Amino acid sequence: MKIEKTSKPLPTPAAGETGSRASAARSADNKDSTAENSGTSVHLGSTTAQLRSMESSIASSPLVDAKKVTEIKQAISEGRFKVNSGIVADRLINSVQDLITASKR
Repeated sequence: MKIEKTSKPLPTPAAGETGSRASAARSADNKDSTAENSGTSVHLGSTTAQLRSMESSIASSPLVDAKKVTEIKQAISEGRFKVNSGIVADRLINSVQDLITASKR
């Protein structure tokens, strides 16, 4: 599974909000420049490094196991592939229940 990086555009400010946001942005800019001058540093912790490592591992792993696909194709062509309809039905019901639960949120 690949995790896509998507970014949503910021909402446009409603009438009357532009002035307060602009002044807040200006004061934040002043604080940032003051912090840069004072030598303030930020440490995000080991969790950030772990997340980056996990992200690169996931990105480099294949989406499909080609060997498994080949084995299944071979089994189907030789008539050895058996479908357990009970398991398929149970998992289908579970998937539908999950979708229903997710749509209610």
